[in-house]
Amino acid sequence: MIGAFGLLVSATLCQVPATLVVHGVGGTSATLSVADLSKMPQQTVKVADHGTPATFEGVVLTDVLAKVDLPTGEKFHRTAASYYLLVEAKDGYRATFAWPELDAIFMDKSVYVVTMRDGKPLSEMEGPFRLVAPGEKRAARWVRQVTALSIRQAN
Repeated sequence: MIGAFGLLVSATLCQVPATLVVHGVGGTSATLSVADLSKMPQQTVKVADHGTPATFEGVVLTDVLAKVDLPTGEKFHRTAASYYLLVEAKDGYRATFAWPELDAIFMDKSVYVVTMRDGKPLSEMEGPFRLVAPGEKRAARWVRQVTALSIRQAN
């Protein structure tokens, strides 16, 4: 394609890698790419996705959230249970997790941010980032095409 100044511009060269924006307490934030997640400790999760066996690979959600300030420690002793995680998807879909569902002090189950399914990168319809919450009876919080994770406090 020819740009405004007559320069040949390749569409593939202009594509910006997909990112996941993470917002923590106190205005902290981090922007992560698939490459950033690949450098973090990887986990394999074998689950049924709408009745079909699937093997997902990715990172424990709390490892991703650790890139920002979280409602943990003595400072949040009395208020931690009033926080929640808002998960936002490319298509506008939203889901929430109460903070105690994610904090290891309260809960002993993990949620994952995955980038691979059955040994391949997630399809465009699923990824590049997807949340997988094993053990949930409905997959309403298995959010596809995740774009943002935001820690918020209930009023």
